[in-house]
Amino acid sequence: MFKPFEGAPRLDASVVICAYTEARWDDLRGAVASVQQQSVLPREIIVVIDHNSALLQRARTELPGVVVLENQEARGLSGARNTGVRAAQGSLVAFLDDDAIADPKWLPLLAAACAQEDVLGCGGIVEPAWQTGKPSWFPDEFTWVVGCSYLGLPVTRSPVRNLIGASMCIRREVFDAVGGFRSEIGRIGKHPVGCEETELCLRAQRHWPTRTFLHEPASSIRHLVPGSRATWRYFRERCFYEGRSKALVTQLAGATNGLASERSYTFSTLPRGVARNIMHGFAHRNRDEIIRAAAIVAGLAITTSGYITGVLSQAPSRYRAWMRQHALAHLRPDFPTSGQLPIVTAAVHREEGDLQG
Repeated sequence: MFKPFEGAPRLDASVVICAYTEARWDDLRGAVASVQQQSVLPREIIVVIDHNSALLQRARTELPGVVVLENQEARGLSGARNTGVRAAQGSLVAFLDDDAIADPKWLPLLAAACAQEDVLGCGGIVEPAWQTGKPSWFPDEFTWVVGCSYLGLPVTRSPVRNLIGASMCIRREVFDAVGGFRSEIGRIGKHPVGCEETELCLRAQRHWPTRTFLHEPASSIRHLVPGSRATWRYFRERCFYEGRSKALVTQLAGATNGLASERSYTFSTLPRGVARNIMHGFAHRNRDEIIRAAAIVAGLAITTSGYITGVLSQAPSRYRAWMRQHALAHLRPDFPTSGQLPIVTAAVHREEGDLQG
């Protein structure tokens, strides 16, 4: 357990940092140090290593005063976070990415917002720290692509549908009541998928319809954006997989809730961004702004194609469910099921195996 100097105040909060690669060792040390330098200290810092024995040993050796655990679930960010939650002793569980640096007031501000009884959790601003500089074509409306806050988020403390995973603090009772992060949604290594925190927030709000999550812009972190993510290729892949992840979220939570924020973003934030960049671009003869407008349109189109692909990939499961229900519904009550029903079920299972393959 992290032990601050004698007499220092502490928050009843556990901070969980998940890591999977030694390539980000210096970043991990920086993230841990930034939590150790909070203006009000946490109860403990928990570092969860995602199935990397060499990194696990190094963290246990070189991160004194920190609880270092191995991911006890399937490989991936969701499983690592769940491992941290189970070990956490605080009434609040905060999450910080291993390549982020927290402002000294990051955790106290999040914890203060969570002190309100009707607040389930709170997240803050995630500022991009571009390792190789921000590309001139990259639109501010799409900084979620690199895991950061984007243009269109509230500028004052406000309720939000979901938190950004790189910087969030959630009541422990949320996990006790509705469970942890779903491993079939979250990121695994470098695979650019996400939305596990979105699905968790939606699940919590279904359980507590009168309670909410907050966005607190006064709380901030700086999130490293390596040069590998400042490329058109990563932009394209991240948009596509975000769309696929959203399709899975809507399957679990329904389209009404699962796409509520996206409707406002698509029909309000993005059109304003396109119009602004086009007008400024032509007015100032700035080619970069015209390209940013095009990137917004392309990003939306790619994300939409990912969503459609995700919806279509789920069609076989809906077909299998209908087929099973249809087969059973049409068995006559007096039909001799002995020897027959297993044949129908087996046929369904054979079809299921074909569709999955």
